[in-house]
Amino acid sequence: MVDDPRAFDDKDPKERQQPLRSPVRPAPPDAPAPPAKAASPEKPPVSPPAAASSPLNALGTLRQKMEAIADEFAAGKINRAQFYALYRRYSEQRAIIERLVERNPQTDAWKQVIGAPGQTGFLRTHFAAQALYFVVFRNNERHPLLSDGREHPDLSLLDSVLLPIWRMASRPKQGLGRKQIGEQKWLILAIGEYGSTVVVWSTEPSLSQSRLVRDLHADFERANQAALARGLITPDKLVFPQRALMDRGG
Repeated sequence: MVDDPRAFDDKDPKERQQPLRSPVRPAPPDAPAPPAKAASPEKPPVSPPAAASSPLNALGTLRQKMEAIADEFAAGKINRAQFYALYRRYSEQRAIIERLVERNPQTDAWKQVIGAPGQTGFLRTHFAAQALYFVVFRNNERHPLLSDGREHPDLSLLDSVLLPIWRMASRPKQGLGRKQIGEQKWLILAIGEYGSTVVVWSTEPSLSQSRLVRDLHADFERANQAALARGLITPDKLVFPQRALMDRGG
């Protein structure tokens, strides 16, 4: 807040209105010395974070992290593999700290358990699904408009998935499906009014990754609506938001 300068004006209003009587004025009395400023007390030392201040707080922090992982999965931000890896990591840390404290309540060894950096970030990345390739089709046409990725698409596999859907008499104009293929890979299929996008992932994708495929295909149809509606399909004249899957590393 800016101080009001009038607060430092101690003259009487009448005195300010009177003209000066003489250039020679008696010396003003000595102003009393300002009181000595009290020395500011030393700041107390900064206490360590609650998570590291005691075993009890460390266990409480781990419990909060376990709840946060459950919330992330419920929100579709992580897949099941990430959930299990992260939850297992926190559960193991919790069990180790409990055993250490049970054997010796005065031990500080629990600090090394809670303070090990980098593990959870590694687990998130290691178990995250990566897009291996995507293929974009015009509905009812087996030849792709575009395919891209780090692996060559298995078109015979895609035929077995797409053809029954395209032949459905009451197929909705928009849809999103997911299917496990093989032991580990997963397929996400987004269908629109004019076309279909298939994305094959290295492992089960999170719900947010599935929704991303849906949104990319919707934007594909929105951006190319005029050409798709007329049936004048020239891939070189279209734009493919699906390319963002490869640009972002899955």
